[in-house]
Amino acid sequence: MSEASSHPGGLERDLTERSESSETLVNGHLIKANRDVVRLPDGTRSIREWIDHPGASAVVPILPDGRVVMVRQYRFPARRTFLEVPAGKLDGPDEDPAEAARRELEEETGWRAGRLEHLASLYSCIGYSNEVIHLYLCRDLRPGTQALAEGEHVDLVVMDFDEALAKAFSGELDDMKTVAALTLAARRLGEQG
Repeated sequence: MSEASSHPGGLERDLTERSESSETLVNGHLIKANRDVVRLPDGTRSIREWIDHPGASAVVPILPDGRVVMVRQYRFPARRTFLEVPAGKLDGPDEDPAEAARRELEEETGWRAGRLEHLASLYSCIGYSNEVIHLYLCRDLRPGTQALAEGEHVDLVVMDFDEALAKAFSGELDDMKTVAALTLAARRLGEQG
């Protein structure tokens, strides 16, 4: 039984939590950590700690021969190396996510985006962050110039798209944005033959 059908007349309840006060706990370079006192739908109060993030873009770059360009990089919070699609944060709230995808693709891989197709915009961690990751499929790549940021170290990994997708389905790839991006790209590629 759905939530909507469990209420009289099939109406959905307003589940909005309203912030009554907010405190910034950390005001960092990448993120801000906040603690809000919120009023719940039943009138009681609770605490919500959450991360304010500028958003990010990720891209599935497909070479003319059908292979996908990925990156291996160490992610400090998880304390391990991941195989991922190229991605990076938006430089500000007004940056076009497609332009961020183009920038990050070239900076990380040395490939320039040709045709860029939006796949989805997804919240990555809804329980504690407002980060939205914009996912793109990219074809018609052209050689560009890799320009890694200071302190950024990545290895390029080029593999058959089907192999990357199989790694996503088997659980060998466990970066959420990468699994989602590859899965959505596979559907788009299948639809276009």
